[in-house]
Amino acid sequence: MAKKIRKVFVLDTNVLLHDYNSIYSFQENDVIIPITVLEELDKFKRGNDIINYHAREFTRELDKLSGDKLFNGGVSLGKGLGKLSIETGKPFSAAIKASFPEDTADHRILAITEHVYRTKTDKSVVFISKDINLRMKAKSIGIMAQDYENDKVQDIGEIYKNVATFENIDDKLIMRLYENPEGIGPEEFRFKQEPIANQYFILKGNASSALGHFDPETKLINRVLKQKTYGIDPRNAEQTFALDALLRPKVQLATLTGKAGTGKTLLALAAAIHQRQQYTQIFLARPIVPLSNRDLGYLPGDIKEKIGPYMQPLFDNLDVIKNKFSQTSKEYQKIEEMLKNEKLIITPLAYIRGRSLSKIFFIVDEAQNLTPHEIKTIITRAGEDTKMVFTGDIEQIDSPYLDEKSNGLSYLTDKMKGQDIFAHVNLVKGERSYLAELASHLL
Repeated sequence: MAKKIRKVFVLDTNVLLHDYNSIYSFQENDVIIPITVLEELDKFKRGNDIINYHAREFTRELDKLSGDKLFNGGVSLGKGLGKLSIETGKPFSAAIKASFPEDTADHRILAITEHVYRTKTDKSVVFISKDINLRMKAKSIGIMAQDYENDKVQDIGEIYKNVATFENIDDKLIMRLYENPEGIGPEEFRFKQEPIANQYFILKGNASSALGHFDPETKLINRVLKQKTYGIDPRNAEQTFALDALLRPKVQLATLTGKAGTGKTLLALAAAIHQRQQYTQIFLARPIVPLSNRDLGYLPGDIKEKIGPYMQPLFDNLDVIKNKFSQTSKEYQKIEEMLKNEKLIITPLAYIRGRSLSKIFFIVDEAQNLTPHEIKTIITRAGEDTKMVFTGDIEQIDSPYLDEKSNGLSYLTDKMKGQDIFAHVNLVKGERSYLAELASHLL
């Protein structure tokens, strides 16, 4: 049997900012951190964003492993794992000077990686970066380069097949579903696959149809009813399923995905207000991903003026609900009162850190811009009687280091699929207007 060749993985800064524990993800292989990466991490240590937290946590982790051997042979990462070492700066080779003459942090990291590649001839050297351009640069000088895929979803299409459509169902069976509120055993429908917890079904007969839900507690298929929720009427099967999940008491965690205009945030907000008496507060938050990697400090005005443009879409959704009622109605006045008394809070996600999350209806919008670790950090702070809803469009990711498979929303949906307290609905039909739907498909 051929001896397995151990590898050396050289990590880019963005990998550590994405997952500060990434150094433990490479099994028995060795890990090298270029000294330039430490220099870059130092710039991120101050701040309240999750990448600032990751920079600080990695620095603490490195301190636990510290010693002269970090710069001379490496230190063990633990039983069954390889060694971690830090490689100091290296001169630019002729190949790097010819293609990348500018002295930048990225190019200094490349120079160190190339040195490792030339000197570690007994091992396979792989450069790990979430920066596509930097990976391409590494490949151009003969270095193997890969994305950090430890928390990537393998089959993106499979995790969003949450709604199953069945045709040619016996009309008598559908009628029984109408007549039996407790539900019918899934074996009577002769599904090819066993239903998973909180899966939804569109059941079509020759003369009738029904919407169904698999209850993980009773192990029965029960009928899903169309519910008008605080002025919002579901306009299609998927929206009906979404409201069912949002209003179902035993579902403590839900994800809603779909393109713009499918009603994800609107439905979540309407369901939250409808159930306001069950919760002490409603939080509607979204991560701020500034343009051109510039933080809010670059924008003019005070903090409210800075965050205003980022929060406006959330207020727009609230206005849609308010406009379903007259300004003198008790429903309209209740929303105004909730805003005034901070029972309903619309805010950037970073501003909620440190708050108690007990008995909260917590909606996180644009969750596709969060990393898996950020999602975990949020959910693990959930207290008793809290319901969490994550909404987003995995095809509209603003973070340069996330994609359809590596973003936190996909990761969450994949890992939680099949859990009794979790439900997912993928909304497929835009409901803003015919014009918006047409533009979404053609432009």
